[in-house]
Amino acid sequence: MVKSLEELKGYQIVGKHSAVKTCLWLKKSLKDQGYCYKQKFYGIASHRCLQMSPALICNFSCIHCWRPLNLMPPFESWDEPEFIFEESIKAQQRLLSGFHGTEGVNKKKLREAYEPNQVAISLIGEPTIYPKIAELVEIYNKNGFTTFLVTNGTNPDAVEAVSPYQLYLSITAWNEESHRRLQNAGLWDRIEKTMKIMSEKDTKTVIRLTLIKGINMEPEKFLDVINAAQPEYIEAKAYMHLGHSRLRLSRDAMPEHDEVRAFAERLAKLSGYEIKDESEISRVILLER
Repeated sequence: MVKSLEELKGYQIVGKHSAVKTCLWLKKSLKDQGYCYKQKFYGIASHRCLQMSPALICNFSCIHCWRPLNLMPPFESWDEPEFIFEESIKAQQRLLSGFHGTEGVNKKKLREAYEPNQVAISLIGEPTIYPKIAELVEIYNKNGFTTFLVTNGTNPDAVEAVSPYQLYLSITAWNEESHRRLQNAGLWDRIEKTMKIMSEKDTKTVIRLTLIKGINMEPEKFLDVINAAQPEYIEAKAYMHLGHSRLRLSRDAMPEHDEVRAFAERLAKLSGYEIKDESEISRVILLER
């Protein structure tokens, strides 16, 4: 079981190693107060999005990560993907039950939220550590979900096997040295394999660049990464000074939106991608090939 449940407020634990949490934008959408940039960019409905992870464990210790790390002790067995699928929906519904008495909630949206049709497999930990991630994604796919899978790229075999609607490689570093410094980990050779696999995938692919002021905001550094992965989209997104990252980085490390836009404009000129959209409140710019 999870070591530090007090560190997971708002999470619903599913089985031995999975979790679900309603995000800020789902809550705002239920009150007609806005929606996630993924709705703006990709057309998914924020109030019907299930945010989950099948692996409450990570093989990185990134300086910018806001999540609590090292939550789960070693264990010997994994839950079946069918169980995770069914119980994740039940967990989402339990979380939603608290909104029935909340002032300002759009009742029609709340009813729709009980039947999620989008899953963001990105909540916490590294989802490809779960050995049956391809089967889990396929179950969501078969049940009418739009599947977004976010990975750090360290399990290329899993990336090759999985078929989400949209595959994200979330990255902060641009070479092996910077990777060791920013992620406190090795495995850059595996990430390079993942980039090559991404360049050959039929699914939609995204490189998400987490931008940290004073560390990685020179776009030319990422050209080799972009050329290797050949993503359909690039998201240039500001590091946000939240959670546990505040123990490692100062607030000055969080770029303003205009700084992210300046980065994206320079990257567009260097890479041949075009700026297609932006969300100022989330400090993110979308570039498309």
